[in-house]
Amino acid sequence: MKTKQDVPISLAVVTGGHAYDVKGFHALFRRFPQYDTYIQHMDDFCSSPEHVRDAYDVVLFYMMMGDGSSDGPDDEASPWYAGKPRAALEHLGTIAQGIVLLHHALVAYPEWEFWTTVTGLPKRKIEWEHDQDIPIHVADSNHIVTAGVSDWTIRDETYLTDEPDENSHVVLFTDHPRSTRAIAWTRKLGAARVFCYQSGHDDQAWSDTRFQRVLTNGIEWAAGART
Repeated sequence: MKTKQDVPISLAVVTGGHAYDVKGFHALFRRFPQYDTYIQHMDDFCSSPEHVRDAYDVVLFYMMMGDGSSDGPDDEASPWYAGKPRAALEHLGTIAQGIVLLHHALVAYPEWEFWTTVTGLPKRKIEWEHDQDIPIHVADSNHIVTAGVSDWTIRDETYLTDEPDENSHVVLFTDHPRSTRAIAWTRKLGAARVFCYQSGHDDQAWSDTRFQRVLTNGIEWAAGART
């Protein structure tokens, strides 16, 4: 008889609103045979029926929708093929489905209060610097997310924005002067576990085995609320 450990984690990876290295990004997730991964655009995720979206164990967002004047998506103004993105996103947290926010997904919808609740970031206006050598320090060595990793330096993009709020538990941090101190943190959204990871701009980060370990730890921690 199969156990839960025998069944791959069903993972939706949602993109859109920001260019990225398609081949490198797909190669990242092909390194993880323990996941049944479906990379899809935001329009496809939000236009899927609710029971299809709910069937994923974890939804990982790597999108950057919205702009500085956007109070979240407008379902009435969205084209037919985009579904109802506001309703789909506001459904998050109503079930014990893991949520992972990777890199620029943290700064999506900068004026939308709901996304503030998801991310724990009060304001999401950013300054950034590409190709930085960023020292990463472990803040909580006992957390599942940091299992198997110690301090290291990653080549990646920095974000300088607000720190996550008091309902967030920081597990990785940096002292890079052009970066927000918190690099990775966990939190809750209703019934869901949420893992936020600021790293991951391009293949310089994706090919780093320490980055991969933190990402997979975070996915599995988020799924733990359900699997």
